[in-house]
Amino acid sequence: MSASIRQNSGAAAERVAAVLRDELLDGAHPVGTRFREESLAQRFDVARHTVRTALRLLVESRLVTHERHRGVCVAPLSRQRIDEVFDYRKVLELGALRLAQAGGADLAEVEAAVENLELLAAREEPLAWRELTMAHAAIHDRIVAASGNPLLMESYRRCEDELRLLLTFVRPDFDAATMAAVHRTLLEHLREGGETAVDALADDIDRTGRAALLHSLTRTEDAARLLGH
Repeated sequence: MSASIRQNSGAAAERVAAVLRDELLDGAHPVGTRFREESLAQRFDVARHTVRTALRLLVESRLVTHERHRGVCVAPLSRQRIDEVFDYRKVLELGALRLAQAGGADLAEVEAAVENLELLAAREEPLAWRELTMAHAAIHDRIVAASGNPLLMESYRRCEDELRLLLTFVRPDFDAATMAAVHRTLLEHLREGGETAVDALADDIDRTGRAALLHSLTRTEDAARLLGH
C-alpha cells in the first residue's frame, strides 16, 4: 500500500471516529449498542478496515469497549468505572491545583471558561449536550493547565472524552444553568486559595460529579429490578 493510500485511509478512519464520537457524547448510542463493521462501512461508504481503525480509536479513548467474540459496544455504567475515572480525576486535578497555588498561577483562563459556560446557559436556542460537556471539560482542563505541567495536561486529557461520555448518564439531573451556577461558585472558592480551594474542587469532583453518576446508576438498577431484569 502506498503512503498516499495509507494517509487517505487514516484520514477516513479519523473522520468516521469523529462522527461516532460526537454521537456518543450526545448520548445517541445507548448502553449495549453494538457497532457492526459492515453496517458502518455502508453508512460511511468506506472499507471495513477503515471502520476497524476508527473503532480502535474509540476504544483507545474508552468511549466504547471491545469484547472478545462480541465486538465493539457501548459499555454499561458501573461503580468500578465511575470510581476509576473520578479517582483518576481527583488525583490529577487536586495535584494540579496545589502546583498552581504554589506557583501563584493566574486563574483568568479558568474564569474565561466559566464565563463561556454561562453564555451557553443564557442561549435561547437548543444546546447540544456535547457542547455543554465540552464547556464543562474546558473549566477543569484550565484548572489542570494552571499547574504549568504539560505531563499533567497530557494525562488529564486521556480521560476527558470518557468523562464527557459518563456525563450523558446525568443528563436528566443537570442543565446548562445548573452547571454554570455550580462552577461559578467553584471559581469563587478557587480564588480564595489554600485548603478552601482544594476542598471546593474535591467537593465538585465527589459530591457533584461522582455522586450524581452513582445516583443515576442506582436509578437505572432500580428500574431494571422493577422490570424484572
